[in-house]
Amino acid sequence: MSAISDAAAPGHVVVVGAGIVGLSTAWHLVQRGVDVLVLDRAGVASGSSRGNAGWVAPGLAVPLSEPGVLRYALAAMVDRSSPLYVPLALRPRLWAFLLDFARRCTSRTWQHAVRAMTLLSRDALAAYDELPVELPDVMDAPLVAGFVDHQDATHFQHELGQLRALGLPVAGRTLSADDLHARHPVIRPRVRHGVELTGQRYLDPGSFSEGLAAAVSNRGATVRSGARVVDVGSTRRAAYVVLQGRERIATDAVVLANGAWLGDFSKALGVRVRLTSGRGYSFTVPTRKPVQSPLYFPAQRLACTPVAGGLRIAGTMEFRRVDDPIDTARVRAMVAAGRDLLSDAAWHSRSDSWVGSRPVTADGLPLIGPTARERVFVAGGHGMWGLTLGPVTGRLLADRVVTGQTPAALQPFHPLR
Repeated sequence: MSAISDAAAPGHVVVVGAGIVGLSTAWHLVQRGVDVLVLDRAGVASGSSRGNAGWVAPGLAVPLSEPGVLRYALAAMVDRSSPLYVPLALRPRLWAFLLDFARRCTSRTWQHAVRAMTLLSRDALAAYDELPVELPDVMDAPLVAGFVDHQDATHFQHELGQLRALGLPVAGRTLSADDLHARHPVIRPRVRHGVELTGQRYLDPGSFSEGLAAAVSNRGATVRSGARVVDVGSTRRAAYVVLQGRERIATDAVVLANGAWLGDFSKALGVRVRLTSGRGYSFTVPTRKPVQSPLYFPAQRLACTPVAGGLRIAGTMEFRRVDDPIDTARVRAMVAAGRDLLSDAAWHSRSDSWVGSRPVTADGLPLIGPTARERVFVAGGHGMWGLTLGPVTGRLLADRVVTGQTPAALQPFHPLR
């Protein structure tokens, strides 16, 4: 297992990554009296913590490796507009990930993973409440799922029942067509079935992350942008990071929370779980009237979130290189799907088109805790649920870094599993 020692609590920690996971970890370390330096290759929320759907939805925070995902994967190989897209020209590293991922898409392994995820999701909202009060608003609102086909709605309700049985905190009730459209007139009449999930929240992820970075700085930490880490390691007495340009920074401990770039370091740190980048897309469309709560269309894999003056439309998963350019065909497919589901949206006036890479593990579980290199920790691999689970991850990992003791909730996510 890990080579982590029971040395004295660190006085100084370098956190690599200024997204929601890294900044939450930094916040809790600062609260415990640790001097923190946050490094990011581009800037605060420059990755997936900016353009995602903005959902804080513990009721849906489940591993990607559900058994039914394999049938989507087969279509994804040939359909570029599919909600899940896997390009035919795969590099060997991605083939290895997909084969490992596929063998874990069984009911037994998925149920085990869901039970593990409940250890984080059940405290996700409380962890948000522990963050500084001056942050931008986190809005309480039900999440409404809409369906064209009754069979899809029934299947979704069945899945929610399974998740409740496995311990996930989710409560849903059926909405009639009249109730659905009375509450959410932006939804087109062809969407006849609805399910409302209570106890969820949403926010503007970019603004929230920037506010958290400011709060961390105001409490004495340093947040440094344009600092690309190219190496990380440790000696018997200290940990270190090396930046592009050969600058070396010594510290008591390092936390790697660098999202889709975590895989660049994982092998050297003894992490055997395969990682890849699962890219998601989003854009914003104006609406004539405000939308009151997040909307979700599971069959089309579209997540819609109220923002100032409109809706953020987010979704899809594609397995491509982190730095590949945005695929405009994917955006057009999302627009086409959205037109069929939503009215009152100015699709030709969309803005903020974005693509970002989310770190995905082959077993569907995040990596949180110590590595084989003493004093070096990782926090990543949350897939689509980094925003929902970032604050609770940061709190638990800060406890591990400071005390040397692993909280019970982190045991299933050990990076050396």
